[in-house]
Amino acid sequence: MRLFLPVVTALMLAACATTPTRSEPTAGAPETAPSAASRSPPLELVAQSPRQWTGITVSKAGRIFVNFPRWSEDVPVSVAELKNGTVTPWPDATWNTWAPGAPADNRFVAVQSVVIDDQDRLWVVDTGNPQFKGVIAPPRLQQFELTGRLVRTYAFPPEVSSGDSYLNDVRIDTENGVAYLTDSQAGGLVVLDLKSGSARKVLRNHPSTHAEADSMVVMGRPFPRAVQSDGIALSPDRKTLYWTVLTGHTLWRISTEALRDASLDDPALAGRVEQVDTIVATDGIEFDRQGKLWLGGLEDSSLAVYVPGGKYKQVLQDDRLRWPDTFAVGPDGRMYVTTTQIHLPPAERGPYEIYRFAP
Repeated sequence: MRLFLPVVTALMLAACATTPTRSEPTAGAPETAPSAASRSPPLELVAQSPRQWTGITVSKAGRIFVNFPRWSEDVPVSVAELKNGTVTPWPDATWNTWAPGAPADNRFVAVQSVVIDDQDRLWVVDTGNPQFKGVIAPPRLQQFELTGRLVRTYAFPPEVSSGDSYLNDVRIDTENGVAYLTDSQAGGLVVLDLKSGSARKVLRNHPSTHAEADSMVVMGRPFPRAVQSDGIALSPDRKTLYWTVLTGHTLWRISTEALRDASLDDPALAGRVEQVDTIVATDGIEFDRQGKLWLGGLEDSSLAVYVPGGKYKQVLQDDRLRWPDTFAVGPDGRMYVTTTQIHLPPAERGPYEIYRFAP
């Protein structure tokens, strides 16, 4: 089994600039928007891989971690660190040696995302659902130190994630001790108390967590699949949670105070959900250091930005962004984004790439 994958690292600041489809500020945009939303950030190629990655996260020291979802039978590495142009299994090779029928203890089964919190700890979302064929191992959220030491595992009970559930992405609120996750297959949000380990699923039947369409067209290619709640982002002040469904065009939000209130049932929470704006279909979403929310346009290979209280607009279109998937913020404030080419048949895909840009 091959445990090391070649990655080509390149710095192409001068060669990778692109022209945006729209570069002028939208009328009525707030004063805080033009600096980031009126210029086109040049894309810099950071890395390439022959294997399909989804998640990316960057530590305070600039260490880059990625994950490879188990969407096929040939996934030799689930979580890795990019080191000197090489994908290195992380925290070690043993954690990446799970195979169907083997025990799941201290092994990654089907990882969908990796996130580093503001205390420089790495969190791994393991769906327990390889190849979308159903949950076969308890879905888990695992907390690691960057030394590789496992700190704690949060296993989700069947009433939160089972059957066709596919926990997708996570945001960690270290101040209030809460994690928020999306379920992109069954729909709904998961609220996890990091101290007690108790979790509950909310808004599981609300329109905001379910696909608005059964299909969409991505760069001229049909994508005949409905994907539920997917992208998720926590506002810098931790007061608001934003999310999207993948096959849809709406940005949603709710106050985290409401989500943390276990006495509020779904009908009560539904009254707190806000429809924010109409957007391009997006996968991952993330706030930058200036408090602007970045979105990846799947349908037209673009980047867009939303300024809370202001405007949503596209700032770049570049055909190299073949399914922009997950965003991450580096220690210098630059944004990273993975490309996953999900809309293309495997035979038509090129190397999977990571790009970087200054917002």
